[in-house]
Amino acid sequence: MLGAGAEPAPGDRPALRLTGARITGSLDLRFAEIAVPVVLADCRFDEVPLLQGARLRELVLPGSSLPGLAADTARIDGRVVLSRCHLTGPLILNRAEIHGDLDLRNTVITAPGAEAISAVHAAIDGDALCANLAVQGGFRVSGASIDGEFDLEGASLSNPGGTALDAYHVQITEDFTFHPGFRAEGRIILSGATVSAAIGFCGAVLNNADDVALEAVDVHVTRNFDLGRGLAVKGGIQLDGSNIGTQLSFRDTTLTRPGEIALSLRMTQARETDLRTRRPIDGTVDVRNAQLGTLYDTPDTWPADIRLAEATYDALASPLAATERLDWLRRGTDGYLPQPYEQLAAAYRRLGHEDEARMVLLAKQRHRRVTLPPHIRVWGHIQDATVGYGYRPLRASLWLMALLACGAIFFAAHSPAPLEVGKAPPFNAVFYALDLLVPIITFGQEAAFAPRGIGQWLAYGLTAAGWILATTVTTGISRAISRQ
Repeated sequence: MLGAGAEPAPGDRPALRLTGARITGSLDLRFAEIAVPVVLADCRFDEVPLLQGARLRELVLPGSSLPGLAADTARIDGRVVLSRCHLTGPLILNRAEIHGDLDLRNTVITAPGAEAISAVHAAIDGDALCANLAVQGGFRVSGASIDGEFDLEGASLSNPGGTALDAYHVQITEDFTFHPGFRAEGRIILSGATVSAAIGFCGAVLNNADDVALEAVDVHVTRNFDLGRGLAVKGGIQLDGSNIGTQLSFRDTTLTRPGEIALSLRMTQARETDLRTRRPIDGTVDVRNAQLGTLYDTPDTWPADIRLAEATYDALASPLAATERLDWLRRGTDGYLPQPYEQLAAAYRRLGHEDEARMVLLAKQRHRRVTLPPHIRVWGHIQDATVGYGYRPLRASLWLMALLACGAIFFAAHSPAPLEVGKAPPFNAVFYALDLLVPIITFGQEAAFAPRGIGQWLAYGLTAAGWILATTVTTGISRAISRQ
């Protein structure tokens, strides 16, 4: 391999190909330049092959058994094939350059309590093929760049209590797939990753029950981030600040982290967000400051605790009746916040459902009233009963008509005495009651007659009611104008 033999004759194809061999000594190719193909299939190594800094055309070791492999800073002009291998020590590819595919399909790597695979800042010009890979220990590819897809279909990563996969700041040109059949014990870290296609966890099983199972903060995905279609997670999912080009989906997902934040979407941005999980998320859902685009959800799977402060959405795929949506807002534990009510009202207005929007805004005022001092709450109850805080303007007309009828009937039966006999106009019970109720205009009746006894108290009551109605109607009109 290092050129110790005679120069090949024209037309010869020098190579090293072994099948089923046992290498009892050290294979030390550190910083060597290997110009010929090396294929060691189904071989057994007693010592760790040393390839640090080496330059090879390709490295093909399918079906081999090794106590580990050290190839950091190596440069391979073609493929690295370690499929069907069994490694009982770490695979080290830190800062390696692979100008082809990295093939780890059906390989078993065992290094409990350590980094079983370390490919920090590795550069792979092809695909990273890890289907059915089984790893005991950590799998670290932080800072790596893969000019193809990263396929972990059917892989099993086990590092309980630690990090099963550290893909911090990876750059992937095509899909990053964990489905179907992917399983992980420990934390999955995708924070800072840039994926030019899609990320998929469909049918995967993630288990890190006492902590975050999937940490994907500030991830940029050009297409879909699919966390649905049978994904089962014990632990939390954290997607804070991530940017998803099309759809973020949790359709048919099972997520369990009782008493803690099970799903965090703070400041996440997506064109569409599907929260129709298989059953309600067991834990808190935090979507504060998120931009959810078109939101898909259903009352059957609403979480018991959802934080909606400053969250926005362009449309509700299932707008539902306002009474149902208000139950959704009441599940928040942030206390009184006006923005979720205003956001929901705006969504109804965009659909042309003005009545539903007014109902939501009325509920906002009632929620706010609970937070006010007792003496201010009294005035709130009066506004609510009379004109519904301005969102029920017809109530003022009904109250006015009822009070007018009561006053007219009473004063028709108990006419007040004129203040100046002979100068007072003819008494009219209807206009007299109207003079008392409406403080803005006058018909000359109130100033000409003076009731006594019960009539005097009734006159005081009608005057006070008139001022209250006028004030609340004015408040409602100003609120309506400000909404416009």
